[in-house]
Amino acid sequence: MHARGVKIFSKLISRDTHRVFSIAIPAALKHLVDILQILVDMIMVGMVSVSALAAVGMSMQFMMIINVLMTLYVVGGNALISRFIGQGRKRRASALLYSLGIFAAVLSVFVSIGGYAGSEYIYTLMGAKEDVVEQGALYFKIISLGIVFIFIDTLLYNALSAAGDTKNSLYIKLVSTAINAFLNYVLIFGHFGFEAMGIEGAAYATVISYCFNVFAYFILIKKPYSKLNIIPIIRVKDLIRVWHVGWSAALDRGISSISFLFFVAIIAAYGTAELAGYQVGLRIEGIAFMPGFGFAIAATALVGQSLGAKNEERAYNMGIISGRIAYVFMGSVGIFLILFPEYLVSFFTKDAATIAVASYYLILVGLAQIPLAIMFVYSGALRGAGATKITLKINVLSLWLFRVIPSYIAYKMGYGIVAIFVIMNVETLIKGLVYVYIYKKRSWLHTRV
Repeated sequence: MHARGVKIFSKLISRDTHRVFSIAIPAALKHLVDILQILVDMIMVGMVSVSALAAVGMSMQFMMIINVLMTLYVVGGNALISRFIGQGRKRRASALLYSLGIFAAVLSVFVSIGGYAGSEYIYTLMGAKEDVVEQGALYFKIISLGIVFIFIDTLLYNALSAAGDTKNSLYIKLVSTAINAFLNYVLIFGHFGFEAMGIEGAAYATVISYCFNVFAYFILIKKPYSKLNIIPIIRVKDLIRVWHVGWSAALDRGISSISFLFFVAIIAAYGTAELAGYQVGLRIEGIAFMPGFGFAIAATALVGQSLGAKNEERAYNMGIISGRIAYVFMGSVGIFLILFPEYLVSFFTKDAATIAVASYYLILVGLAQIPLAIMFVYSGALRGAGATKITLKINVLSLWLFRVIPSYIAYKMGYGIVAIFVIMNVETLIKGLVYVYIYKKRSWLHTRV
């Protein structure tokens, strides 16, 4: 009966819409599994000590900086690989993947050395207490040794997504998450003959799960039917094209990360309950991001492929279709956030003040889910076209002119935390409208990659 229902549904929707769903749903589910893996890690490490939990939490801030470096080759790689696939040039796309793999591996060596040698200094610089610095150094040194696997895993996932395959990445992630959870249990707490390793066990579990991912991806891309294969040819010209797109995307990611740190600092100035409420609300909203994230990946891949096939009208429509579906899904999630904020927050904390702040946050962001969906999908579509300079300008100007600076002024004028959340929503709405305007101008369709 279920299979029959799926077939009927498939006949009711267009071929393009079906293509969007086939890429977006597995991508969204993988994003959900990513979040669940982080939550499991945090829960298990939290059983070791508060300092160990804080150390792992702070390491995620460091990974945000490392993600900036990965953006340098991932976004440009996505734009070019999707175009090659749209042109029917699988071998050229596969050769580019090989070239990017070499680049990612070389780049990861420098990051590994820096992370391993400077782990204690990084935690100290972030203002961590001595016990957190000690735990953090143990954890991040081990993670640093596995950076090459994290870089290659990120590259392979994004490259296959750009080529139109997100299902296999979901399957790989499901298995590796199970491996990670099992190894956490064995290595953190000491089971099956292993000594309890505490936070070091969590680090080893994470690195081993990434090793599995890379191993599984290599098995996949060696199959003839894979969307991409390994073609050991390095074309410097293609790498330069990738960097031409990637530098502005990396700059966008870097400046945006710094902007968010300033924004969080403003919220932290209000007090512990306000900061905790914001963090809890953001974690819940991260799950709500799931459909938007999936449809953004679909837009990136299908817009790039359509432009590669020299079909600008289809490229434009792919973004429109992805956006419409995304705001229906995220709008529905927004209604749930508005109606049941206290219930959702209660899973994370029992503190009344934190629940109150997080509830206000969820109600307000619930109202902003539709412009947020538009922002996700249309920015993804523009990146798929290689128009990263446009997204750089929109994101940086919007964050500073309409979020960070107004929030600082509101704080100095004595307005409460709710005013900061309102400003955040207004900025999201403005950014969404700007993306609609830019998208409908269609000038981005002519971006050279």
